[in-house]
Amino acid sequence: MWQVAKTFEVIILSRIIVGICAGLSSNVVPMYLGEMSPKNLRGAVGVMPQLFITIGILVAQILGLTNILGTREGWPVLLGLTGIPAVVELFLLPFFPESPRYLLIQKGNEEQARQALKRLRGWDDVDDEIEEMRQEDQSEKLEGRLSVFNLCTFQALRWQLISIIVMMMGQQLSGVNAIFYYTDKIFESAGVNKNDVQYVTVGIGAVNVFMTCVAVFIIESLGRRLLLLAGFGICCISCAILTMALNLQATVSWMQYLSIACVIAYIIGHAIGASPIPSVMITEMFLQSSRPAAFMVGGSVHWLCNFTVGLVFLYMVKGLEAYCFLVFCAICLVAVIYIFIIVPETKGKTFMEINQSMAKRNKVEIQMDKQKLNDFQPASETPKKKEEAHSASVL
Repeated sequence: MWQVAKTFEVIILSRIIVGICAGLSSNVVPMYLGEMSPKNLRGAVGVMPQLFITIGILVAQILGLTNILGTREGWPVLLGLTGIPAVVELFLLPFFPESPRYLLIQKGNEEQARQALKRLRGWDDVDDEIEEMRQEDQSEKLEGRLSVFNLCTFQALRWQLISIIVMMMGQQLSGVNAIFYYTDKIFESAGVNKNDVQYVTVGIGAVNVFMTCVAVFIIESLGRRLLLLAGFGICCISCAILTMALNLQATVSWMQYLSIACVIAYIIGHAIGASPIPSVMITEMFLQSSRPAAFMVGGSVHWLCNFTVGLVFLYMVKGLEAYCFLVFCAICLVAVIYIFIIVPETKGKTFMEINQSMAKRNKVEIQMDKQKLNDFQPASETPKKKEEAHSASVL
């Protein structure tokens, strides 16, 4: 790469720009898709960004093979290919409709929101969805526009915020990047030729794509909560068995193959639950005014934990060797317990219904009326104190 750029500064600047783009896209795309999706397809549409991420990884793995572009001369071309999807997106984005919720709730333009909905749905009868947005709009007026700081101190969204932090931390600290890093060594120890390991890695990438595709089709039937529990549970068990297999493979020959099976099982678990579902839950557990701040918090936690694993994993391997996967096993177990106790099922519910389901845990009352949402106050306070507490939290 340096041979083409002739300067390290250009490479560093390019990496920064690509990183900014990746950070923005990983938050804005799921939020946009979640806002414009009908509730019966919101989960499936919300998993689509993760599906295309896995497809992108698989394509990069294939193009990165040593007999294609995985050479000293081919790497600059491979890195340059990332610009092609960006150019395609720039040409197509102007034809996309604006989010109907954004138009109605934040811009106050019901007519444009109605037109956007008709364009997205393909039919004219969108009154039910407009009415749902009106109810959310009434709640927004009471809740106020929330910044990240206000979100972190707002009682009515306390457990939603804690939940997305736990799920995003679990997504990255569960060790998915560590598994991908360790895959080559596991396959080599199982007797796979060093030159053929790259092809096996491509096979693992294909499994990742296939299982994420499966998640698209089953999320609306099985629900988010079950997939999260199953996903983190499979990852937890896989890490535990992988630790045992890696420690015994020197004395028990078939343990090498058990190690490979554990890697595949882990990828399956992460692909159906831990990878795609947390971003869907951020969309569904927050209303329009707090959703951008929630994605900012979730995205920050995601990338910070990703950075942390990349920074410390080599030291973990050096100090703990195969036992490092017990750390990831414990994290997955904590995530399973938390999700089982706290996180509600959001399948098929409107944003207001999900908000109501969390109200009791947050110790607030949300009274909804067909025409007007007129109360959003802590349950344990007098009316006067309720109003003062709400005003203080918004300010």
